[in-house]
Amino acid sequence: MQALALRKPRSCKIWGLAKIGALRSDGGLNGGAILDILRNEARRFANTVIWSWQGWRAAWANEKSLRQWTLVNVISAGLAFWVDISAGERGLILALGLLVLAAEVMNTGLEEVVDYISKADDPRAKKAKDCGSAAVALTAIAGGVAWVVVLIG
Repeated sequence: MQALALRKPRSCKIWGLAKIGALRSDGGLNGGAILDILRNEARRFANTVIWSWQGWRAAWANEKSLRQWTLVNVISAGLAFWVDISAGERGLILALGLLVLAAEVMNTGLEEVVDYISKADDPRAKKAKDCGSAAVALTAIAGGVAWVVVLIG
């Protein structure tokens, strides 16, 4: 029986472990470097969570439409668990509801940027805001269509 030749895993090249000092000269992993990577990724993830929460709170405080869509979402989610539908259908309804909220938050951000750049009336600013609003409407329509299809069969 032939002995298997040990070689550096291909994934190390993909992850760039050699470049950051996570690979030893013998091809093994440097535990300290791996821990540094994990700490950095955990810190990056924590920052992402913090910044996302700050964005949600800012939109919640200033956008009545986000609060309205959240109420619609809570009602829709409650119905999705009350009505006898499959797990896939329920997942679709819940996911589309979250997408409506995501579209509303993005629309809020778009409106903030447009208002920051200029308060003057400009057809391009109007178009950008209208497109953001249309994105929210289309996402909401998708959620409504999903409910109709699920209920009608």
